[in-house]
Amino acid sequence: MYWFVIPLFLGFTSNAASAFTTLYSEKWRKARGTILSIILRDITGIPVWAAGFVLAIRESSGFLYRISLITKLTAWLLILAGAVIIIIALINIRIKAAAPSTEDRIVKKGIYSVIRHPVHSGTFLEFAGLFVLQPSLQTGLASVIGCMRIFVFLLKLPIKIFLILTIK
Repeated sequence: MYWFVIPLFLGFTSNAASAFTTLYSEKWRKARGTILSIILRDITGIPVWAAGFVLAIRESSGFLYRISLITKLTAWLLILAGAVIIIIALINIRIKAAAPSTEDRIVKKGIYSVIRHPVHSGTFLEFAGLFVLQPSLQTGLASVIGCMRIFVFLLKLPIKIFLILTIK
């Protein structure tokens, strides 16, 4: 019934763990740290939570409201706007998107001069669009979990928790 939550949390947790590129690089050298971050985000993170969303949509019980043409158009516009923002952001940061390293610096050009976290902003729009397009409890829960993951990441909570736990 709500099995989709498992890959959502596993994928989001793996994705959050990829934020520790510097720590991994210090512990296992730069190349291994970068590879671990790639595995955590690009192999066991994003694809796993995306699978959780697919499962949520497939498990949808009933719609919370009637879907009209305007609703569908709004949903697809949100999804398209999110996708465009993400694509532009990925073009701006190029290889850094797939292979983070300790030499990465804050990008201040292109879309990053307007939106500090365009990939997260685009993902947020896509989550909203998916819920508008597929208005079920399951899709709504998956979207809320996804948005909470974005806010937790933006607040740097995984890093703050790690620092609190490792301070001697």
